[in-house]
Amino acid sequence: MAKTVMVVDDEKRLVALVESYLIQEGYRVVTAFNGRDALDVALREKPDLIILDVMITEIDGYEFMRQYRTENKTPIILLSARADDDEKVIGLKLGADDYFTKPFRPRELMARVRAVLRRAGDTQPQAKVLKAADIVVDRDSRTVKIAQQFVDLTPSEFDILTALMTSPGRVYSRLDLLDIIQGIRYAGYQRTIDSHIKNLRSKIEPDPGTPKYIETVYGLGYRFSSKSL
Repeated sequence: MAKTVMVVDDEKRLVALVESYLIQEGYRVVTAFNGRDALDVALREKPDLIILDVMITEIDGYEFMRQYRTENKTPIILLSARADDDEKVIGLKLGADDYFTKPFRPRELMARVRAVLRRAGDTQPQAKVLKAADIVVDRDSRTVKIAQQFVDLTPSEFDILTALMTSPGRVYSRLDLLDIIQGIRYAGYQRTIDSHIKNLRSKIEPDPGTPKYIETVYGLGYRFSSKSL
C-alpha cells in the first residue's frame, strides 16, 4: 500500500507542485492550507509523513506541532523561508525530523521524504533471516543461499535484495533503491540501479531473461514477487 504524505502550506501553487512530484514517486497525497484544517486532516487521514510550512495561517507550524505531537509521532519535515539557525533549533526541539529552507528543488525534497520515511521504518524490528522459495538471506552474516548454496553478492546487490525481500509486492523506484545503497547525494545516477538488478537476477534467478523473483514494474521500478513466498 502506498505511503500517505500530507502537504501543508498556504501557497496553493507550491502545494500543487509538491503534490505532483509526490504522486510521481508513488505516494498518496492529502493537503491542507492552514494549521487548523491541517490538524483535522492529519487526525482523520493518519499520514505516514507530514510536510509542514512554518508560516501557515490560523495556527502556525510550531503550534501545529505542539498540539499534534501530544499524541502522534508521525515524521514531520518543516518548510520555512527563514534560514536562521534559531528557527531550525525551535523546529527540531518540537520534534521535527528535518528542516528544509525555501526556495528548494522538488527533487531534493523528494530525496528528503524518502530518507525520513526510511529512517522511520528502520525503527521497526526487522527479521534477521528472510526466506522466499529457495532463497535465504541472513542479515547478520550478510550471506545469501540459493537451494542451500552460497551466492556471492556485492554489498549493493545484497542491500537491494534485502530491501525488496523485506516488503514483497511493494514497488521500489530507482531513487528508493539508490537511497538504500548510496544515499541521496547520488540521486542523479538512477540508471545504475538497472545494472545492479541485471547482475542480481543473473545470480539468483533460474532464468534471468524471465525473472521469477525480481519483477519490473514498467514506469515505476522493481518489486519482489509476492508469489514467491
